[in-house]
Amino acid sequence: MTETPAVTSDKVPWGLVILLGSMTAFGPMAIDMYLPSLPTIGESLHATAAQTQATMGAFLAGMAIGQFFYGPASDRIGRKAPVLLGAGVFALASLLCANATSIQMLLAARFMQALGACSGAVVARAIVRDLFNHTETARMLSLLTLVMGLAPILAPLLGGFLLTLGGWQANFLVQMGFGLAVGAVTFFRLKETRSEATALQAQAENPLQAYSVLLKQRRLIGYTLAGALNGAALFTYVSSSSDLLIKTYGITPQMFGWVFGLNAVGIIGGGQVNRYVLRTFTPDQVLRTASLSAAVVALALAMAAFSGFDGPWIILPLLFLLLSSFGFMQGNTMAGALNVDPLRAGSISAVMGGISFASGAVASTLAGVLHDGTAKPMTLTILVAVLGSALTLRMLALPRR
Repeated sequence: MTETPAVTSDKVPWGLVILLGSMTAFGPMAIDMYLPSLPTIGESLHATAAQTQATMGAFLAGMAIGQFFYGPASDRIGRKAPVLLGAGVFALASLLCANATSIQMLLAARFMQALGACSGAVVARAIVRDLFNHTETARMLSLLTLVMGLAPILAPLLGGFLLTLGGWQANFLVQMGFGLAVGAVTFFRLKETRSEATALQAQAENPLQAYSVLLKQRRLIGYTLAGALNGAALFTYVSSSSDLLIKTYGITPQMFGWVFGLNAVGIIGGGQVNRYVLRTFTPDQVLRTASLSAAVVALALAMAAFSGFDGPWIILPLLFLLLSSFGFMQGNTMAGALNVDPLRAGSISAVMGGISFASGAVASTLAGVLHDGTAKPMTLTILVAVLGSALTLRMLALPRR
């Protein structure tokens, strides 16, 4: 397949970046907006902290499962239709979340909401690979974090404001509106990017055959696990942060949004620095350094928590440094995986996203089960995830020196 010439750094297709970033923001927005409301939701629905935190696990599980449908579908029928379907499901499920009368109903609605939300992320990655080569794919995916990363900054702030204004239900009504808006823009503005070669490849095999071929690719598994386990550290922080910061450290729900948003700045900043670093170094070279740096910070974070130096002025700066590694790891691991077999970009995107959110669901659930009101469960889970990311990257994906 002939590659489309890569865009240069002084000619960024901002219209495409904003659209794809909005599609990818379904998940982060749905996760981050309701975080300040978790304690209130628990009180309103008479649920324990573990049960309310399980709504996060249900969402991540839905994100993992749904991608395995949308990925092959986008290779077979095109990139546009799966996004429109997902946006509709997301909007309907958001309405059901707003009208939940029990924690069990909210769990089911959140799972359904995730089945719609995952469509944007899986298709956006495939679209980027349709249009750009390996290095430029890494740079474009890093650029998407600039748009997608606004969700972790703005969503908790908006969520805290909506909680005060209209209760926790208002969060889900706004999410419904976001889903409808992105669906409308996608319908009118998104152009089909899937190549004829990709369509022919998808029509020549069923999804299970495609997945069977991909799962035998050593480098693909390496890149995927490295990105997924690094992402699991982020999901662990996200699912644990509201209880740790609000209940343990005594931060108000409104102030929580500012603290959470500051850490999101680290993610965005890492992604943008990565774009410029890639002018000099290859994605694999950046991954080698970033994964090692993340492991060192994760070790320091766990040591601080278990040694008793677990106050907010120590834990939060270390978290900021650790989460900044996400900006370097994600774009480069995704680009590496998508480059293994560009004709199956949709299916590869599904494998990456599915394993990533499955890892996130396991990690956040584990941190919830171990919950003891301190930073120890979160930091231990993060350490295991980050070390696993560094090891799988070196053992399976990176070229041997």
